[in-house]
Amino acid sequence: MELFRGSGVAIVTPFNDDFTINYDKLGELIEYHISNGTDAIIICGTTGEASILTDEEQVSCVEYTVKKVNKRIPVIAGAGSNDTKHAVKLAKDCENVGADALLLVTPYYNKTTQRGLINHYTIIAENVNIPIILYNVPGRTGLKIAPETCYELSKIKNIIGLKEASGDMSYAIKVANLCGPDFTLYSGNDDVVLPILSIGGKGVISVLANVAPKETHDMVMDFLNGDIEKARDMQVKALPLINALFCEVNPIPVKAALNMLGFGVGKCQLPLYDMEECHLKSLEKELKDFGLLK
Repeated sequence: MELFRGSGVAIVTPFNDDFTINYDKLGELIEYHISNGTDAIIICGTTGEASILTDEEQVSCVEYTVKKVNKRIPVIAGAGSNDTKHAVKLAKDCENVGADALLLVTPYYNKTTQRGLINHYTIIAENVNIPIILYNVPGRTGLKIAPETCYELSKIKNIIGLKEASGDMSYAIKVANLCGPDFTLYSGNDDVVLPILSIGGKGVISVLANVAPKETHDMVMDFLNGDIEKARDMQVKALPLINALFCEVNPIPVKAALNMLGFGVGKCQLPLYDMEECHLKSLEKELKDFGLLK
């Protein structure tokens, strides 16, 4: 099962000054992405600051996004947890409000063994009927999904793919080799989209797409349609901006970038804090060099 091809945006969660969710702004962002070619909306993931949202806020965001998108593109809901019971509840709640699929990060802090991971994901998958994308991001969680574990989990009908955000291409190649072409691989890092596509990946779950949705979509589709040179040029051109978007912990820079571009998405919630002034200047320069800011 292939959920989407192209660029899925890991969309930010816009806040008002009192840190309530700015649904009007979220709606504007959704329309902006759909009109600029984004192929899927990933709501309440890492970039969406899911870890500081209450369950009620998280499910409400998903429900709002589902209604606003209205089946035009897939809506993938972040619903992971380091508590399996909690993850099951979130997953079921997101399914009940209409999410097309789930993105499930590995358990963090307490971590687990690979056998524990298999049981964790199996239990969640048994409790929902929509597709699940595994999320491998050991830099955040301290836990890597072993390629062999991916293979075992890929045998479960509704576990359909992996968001790979370790940056380890050898790991990604081994997953692709073990799991085969029916297990969908998405890049979770904007700086290695083309390498992931070159081993059979189908797209990216992207931070860059928040500020450059058309360019990110076009880059992936150019590659998949055989225009390797054009896609390569965009990947290389985007690298300085990508680096600037990750010069501090995500989503601090991307929210700052969106605010520079006039989207007014508000600040990140503590413990995430305002960008350092020197980094703001570098980010502004890269937005200008890329042609997004005058």
